[in-house]
Amino acid sequence: MSEATGAAPRRPADVPPDERGATRIADRVVAKIAAQAALEAIRPLAPGAARPHATVVIRPHSQPSSSGGTPIDAAHLRVHLELDYPTDIGPRCQAVRRHVAERVGALVGMQVPEVAVQVEKLHLTEAHGAPHGRTR
Repeated sequence: MSEATGAAPRRPADVPPDERGATRIADRVVAKIAAQAALEAIRPLAPGAARPHATVVIRPHSQPSSSGGTPIDAAHLRVHLELDYPTDIGPRCQAVRRHVAERVGALVGMQVPEVAVQVEKLHLTEAHGAPHGRTR
């Protein structure tokens, strides 16, 4: 029993969600997770390609969390990457968007309404048996 109130101390499970507090995850951590997820989605890297990197803007989401407490943060991501070429760029970018949104949502617990993928460079990969240089 608490001497000040005369009541038994509350267990953590008895505290309502909106009174428990929240964990704030730094933008740079979310960006690193997004970059790693992008790398997972495009593996293997094209020869000479740089590792993907990401930038992030985190905003409080307009909807309150499902527990009725503080708003859920929403991460708006921009992922920069390099791809091998020839490749079907559209579906590869869509796969990156989907995988990044799923991984960031699962690992960080944020909604990810937007993942913009910016292809900065294409790396030509030679097909086996393809001619080299100019052909006439």
